[in-house]
Amino acid sequence: MMKKVVRYCLLFSLLFFILTFIFNPIAPDENDIKAQRTTLSANDMKLMANAVYGESRGEPYVGQVAVAAVILNRVKSSSFPDTVSGVIFEPGAFTAVADGQIYLTPNKQAEKAVKDALSGWDPTDGCEYYFNPQTATSKWIWSRPQVKKIGKHIFCR
Repeated sequence: MMKKVVRYCLLFSLLFFILTFIFNPIAPDENDIKAQRTTLSANDMKLMANAVYGESRGEPYVGQVAVAAVILNRVKSSSFPDTVSGVIFEPGAFTAVADGQIYLTPNKQAEKAVKDALSGWDPTDGCEYYFNPQTATSKWIWSRPQVKKIGKHIFCR
């Protein structure tokens, strides 16, 4: 008799736990909500294509997708602004903004790289920084953990 009571209590407890979790899920945190964003306005996509073109034209295609992925990774991170324009125009963040290359007309490859990054392709595995070691002027960037090199850029956490 006692074994039956214990079994029923365990079964009831398990059922209660499962139903509580299903009908009262834990609220996602801000990063989870930001991570679910997969669509951008046409304006944001154009701005990203401009940034990708200004920052990485001449790099292999995978490197252009990687630059787009870094922008998206920053948008998703609570350490950066939560909009594409906020990330791209953050002071000192991108050389293409500082030297005006952001205003060059992007090619179709830069536009495709943005679309591929939006579709989930992230050759950087989540990196939020990159730099060209031949042209970087910031000593700080060298302190970031380096993950991989794609073309001339080193991608970092």
